Amino acid sequence: MKIEATPDAVEYVRSGGGVLYVWTVTMEYGHHPVFVLEASIDAPGPVRDFQRFEGEGIVLLLDCGGRDLPESVHLDMSGLVRKRIRAAWNGHSFTPGRA
Repeated sequence: MKIEATPDAVEYVRSGGGVLYVWTVTMEYGHHPVFVLEASIDAPGPVRDFQRFEGEGIVLLLDCGGRDLPESVHLDMSGLVRKRIRAAWNGHSFTPGRA
């Protein structure tokens, strides 16, 4: 699994301790199930099954929600006033399917 991150995203994670937590969230889009990735430098809680990956000078802890690993996780920043890190599964903001 490859980590692809913008310089701003890498700087954000490093400034927060160097570890990023990424996990899946399933939702309905119309009447179709999809999942998205949530990302945070703060741990989301103990009920996750994280796998550890290193790249771009950061540690990424990924919980795929029972899915096979993606080929890559893409990281970038959004927001002008309130910065927020975003993660994408193989470069996609949402992916069809359920756990």
